[in-house]
Amino acid sequence: MITRNSLLSNDDIYLFNEGNHVRLYRHLGSHLITQDGVDGAHFAVWAPNAHKVAVVGDFNGWNGDANLLSSRESSGIWEGFIPGITNGAVYKYRIDSNIDGYRVDKADPFAVYSEVPPKRASIVWDLAYDWNDQEWMGERRQRNALDGPISIYELHIGSWMRVPEDGYRSLSYREIAPKLVDHVNSLGFTHVELMPIMEHPFFGSWGYQTTGYFAPSSRYGTPQDFMYFVDYLHQHGIGVILDWVPSHFPSDEHGLAYFDGTHLFEHADPRQGYHPDWNSYIFNYDRAEVRSFLLSSALYWLDQYHADGMRVDAVASMLYLDYSRKAGEWIPNRFGGRENLEAIEFLRQLNLTIFQEYPDVQTYAEESTAWPMVSRPVYLGGLGFGMKWDMGWMHDTLEYFSKDPIHRRFHHHELTFRMIYAFNENFVLPLSHDEVVHGKGSLLGKMPGDDWQKFANLRLLYGLMYAEPGKNLLFMGAEIGQWSEWNHDGSIDWHLLDFPLHAGIRRWLEDLNRFYRKSPALYEVDFDPSGFQWLDANDGDNSVLSFMRRAGNSDDVVVAVFNATPVPRYDYRVGVPYLGRWQEALNSDAEVYGGSGVGNFGEAETTPVPWHGQPRSLKLTLPPLGALYFRFLGNSE
Repeated sequence: MITRNSLLSNDDIYLFNEGNHVRLYRHLGSHLITQDGVDGAHFAVWAPNAHKVAVVGDFNGWNGDANLLSSRESSGIWEGFIPGITNGAVYKYRIDSNIDGYRVDKADPFAVYSEVPPKRASIVWDLAYDWNDQEWMGERRQRNALDGPISIYELHIGSWMRVPEDGYRSLSYREIAPKLVDHVNSLGFTHVELMPIMEHPFFGSWGYQTTGYFAPSSRYGTPQDFMYFVDYLHQHGIGVILDWVPSHFPSDEHGLAYFDGTHLFEHADPRQGYHPDWNSYIFNYDRAEVRSFLLSSALYWLDQYHADGMRVDAVASMLYLDYSRKAGEWIPNRFGGRENLEAIEFLRQLNLTIFQEYPDVQTYAEESTAWPMVSRPVYLGGLGFGMKWDMGWMHDTLEYFSKDPIHRRFHHHELTFRMIYAFNENFVLPLSHDEVVHGKGSLLGKMPGDDWQKFANLRLLYGLMYAEPGKNLLFMGAEIGQWSEWNHDGSIDWHLLDFPLHAGIRRWLEDLNRFYRKSPALYEVDFDPSGFQWLDANDGDNSVLSFMRRAGNSDDVVVAVFNATPVPRYDYRVGVPYLGRWQEALNSDAEVYGGSGVGNFGEAETTPVPWHGQPRSLKLTLPPLGALYFRFLGNSE
């Protein structure tokens, strides 16, 4: 319980109206306090075009005349203290607008807890929680470092696992935590990324139509339950990245849209303020108070929930004024261009703020175009993100793997093109939820051939992904080779692990993650050309790729070779830098993964034959649709 007479200083109001307040959640919304010796709650809401604002709730019979708020000078903020309010009180703001007699009941934009949808009211809530993740927080900087191993497991909490014996309901935050920890740690991932858990009225939006920018979804429990979830993962060595949506918000009446009878959070002109793809509104980044609102939301999840990173959704839709619009459906910027100058400045301010406050976390941009310098510092003209999703890699690689191997020789460039731009950004290689929904089929379903070839292709895909420069992200279900695409009303098909080929996919990912995390050559120099060297990028006739990865210590080398046809290649020569023994550290065709067992018996010896620009070489057997990783064992010179 806070003891004070006001939560809003003049400085707070000044910073809010200036667009530079980054912790508004401490001042707006509802807060349990003691005022003049009386316990109750302070309420504050921004509604500059209202002539009357009241707090209505279960404590006053939803009476709009019982608890009126006062206007705070010219700030646009209405505030007031209501005695007797206790933790758990349910409320809304009843707003009477200056415009056309408009009246509406709104959920609190700064609510930290909400009723379970389809109910829509906000809940007064004390966020007190005793954290036990001090060890994780102390070493978090190295866990999120650009030169560290980052392997991300993306999931949707509501459909990761269901409870059949209890109406097929989703797991709660507290129920899922130990199960997820066991699963993620057994597979070897370093982080989880949660599809948006911020409150959203429509379950089928997967969280991407957010109404509660400060409230974890009550579908799975209380705010403390979600804190427990993050805390538990941290105590077991797993980072938590939150998917966050500052690009658009839904049109639901109780939400941000048309908040005080005017287009307060969104642009009034639909050519700027309405998103045709998602039937949602676009934030007005030119409005200072909107920037303060969004900046405060981002900092809130880092402050209150110890999030280790923020993945910013739909960045491309923010950057371009003509995104998904035809000629005449958008308004150029003041220079006549299509760039959204206000959104650009907001994204820069966002990243500067986050990294100033939390230099040990990461920000990730889901940006699908060739916008330059997304993950470069603001002082160099970049947007300031820590990393960017490589959507081009995803598209080209999946397009290649969808081809029958007999035709892959004509599409070899789809695997090699990425290296032309691979170091322009700090890239994450994503095989996310977006690739397994809306009729796109599962990853396994995209693979050509009979069942054996489909599984072999999938193992090959994962092997190539983990060897390439960049951090890795896989969506839930990828680890068991699901046949069906993701369905948010269902669950992962866990029963598939009873079948050897599916269990083999899981074992392959487990071994990939384990090898990746103990091999600095595969992660230490992800974002600089010095960490990568082609051995042969041009053997399209055989559909074979080979390259080397190096750590900061150039003696630490991994050689990776990939055969994208179902034909074994015998006596295939690959150049290497060192004379001696090379361990066949991973072979995706091993029988333990469901493969045919073709390989090099765990080891290969160099010959003094120069090859691929290297002074020595290995003569190898390449398994069908196989990925091979070799690690240098010892120098015999």
